[in-house]
Amino acid sequence: MKAEDYLQLPDVIYHEIPVELDTKSRKAYFELERQMVMELPEEDGQISATSAAALSNKLLQLANGAVYDEDRRVHEVHGCKVEAFMELIESLQGKPALVFYNYQHDRTRLQEALKRTGLRIRELRTPQDEDDWNARKIDVLLTHPASSAYGLNLQQGGNHVIWFGLTWNYELYTQANKRLHRQGQQEKVIIHHLVCSGTRDEDVMQALQRKEDVQDWVMESLKARIRRIKDGDRVLHP
Repeated sequence: MKAEDYLQLPDVIYHEIPVELDTKSRKAYFELERQMVMELPEEDGQISATSAAALSNKLLQLANGAVYDEDRRVHEVHGCKVEAFMELIESLQGKPALVFYNYQHDRTRLQEALKRTGLRIRELRTPQDEDDWNARKIDVLLTHPASSAYGLNLQQGGNHVIWFGLTWNYELYTQANKRLHRQGQQEKVIIHHLVCSGTRDEDVMQALQRKEDVQDWVMESLKARIRRIKDGDRVLHP
């Protein structure tokens, strides 16, 4: 039996927030995406799993707004997702939010944006952070899902989850959400997803909704994206 079969848990609402790129950001994003696709190495006309994973990782970084180069330097491409995040935080009107980021540059940019709010910001690192969150001493708690998806009880500190950076890993995703949606939670849990329109983010959301055959879907959705870009490039440059 699943926990929800025998425990009286509050409802959970899944909220998808489209993030639209402005004209300048859209141009920068798709130019970089096209460049990465065109430089993708192929073996006998096929994409290797390693190359596909590397490209997918880069595209998710781009959707979040920044990307690492080969020397681990950060290049900001757009601030649209950070802006959408800040609008969401403002709309919560002071209600605490557990925020999952994907990359270290995500965390850095979120911390920089949140500095100006006067909210109590913390990164989840120690048992004291967990205690302070549950004691409602933290307004925004930043964490990476890989380090906080298991073994933590955070249900007393709030009922809003925000996915700034998305993950393909369905088990990790569901377990991370369970940090708030678990026995002892007294409020309806709302799980917000910031999804950059037209980007790899949309493929991730579809994979999470499918729940099964994610590995096949990751590769097939990437191949479809590559075909669209290459077909478009042939039209523009016959």
